[in-house]
Amino acid sequence: MARLLSNQATAFLLLICYVGSSMGSVHFSDLKETLIVTASPKSGQVLYAGEDKITVTWKLNSSLPASTDAAYEKVKVKLCYAPVSQKDRGWRKTEDNLKKDKTCQFKITNQPYAGGGSFEYTVDRSVPTATYFVRAYVVDASDTELAYGQTTDAKKTTNLFDVVGITGHHASLDIAAGCFSAFSVVALLFFFVMEKKKAKK
Repeated sequence: MARLLSNQATAFLLLICYVGSSMGSVHFSDLKETLIVTASPKSGQVLYAGEDKITVTWKLNSSLPASTDAAYEKVKVKLCYAPVSQKDRGWRKTEDNLKKDKTCQFKITNQPYAGGGSFEYTVDRSVPTATYFVRAYVVDASDTELAYGQTTDAKKTTNLFDVVGITGHHASLDIAAGCFSAFSVVALLFFFVMEKKKAKK
């Protein structure tokens, strides 16, 4: 009897934990694609982190009823990994539960919805080399995702672009190092010649 009660208590606790973890979770598969999102990079274009800019625009799909966006409070625009850059990388894995999803890790902007808008984003220096697309989520007053829009198709295979991340080895640094080295050699020769002249005197 005691073992039965213990098993029932364990099962009850597991159920509570499951329900607790599920409450408030939003699943991507439950969201409707109500936004039309566009981004300035052309398909296959290569951008450089810390240098290049992306202009993103979003608006409600005009074929939907005007009341569709009645509860929309904010728009959250993100830079997202394409499947080709997620393969064999668990830390970038797509999950249906948005709390666990690792697809869109880079913030472009968070701002009031206002029916639509645009934003110019300089690719952050922390963005690694990969293939990307842009996605926008609209949220309600409680910050819960209600709908989305993205620059690619459902399979995330179209309108993708590449970002080349900063590896720590930059052309401008190489030029600066070269100039410094050349200056050092010239200075060394100058002082060597001056010392020779002093020795002769």
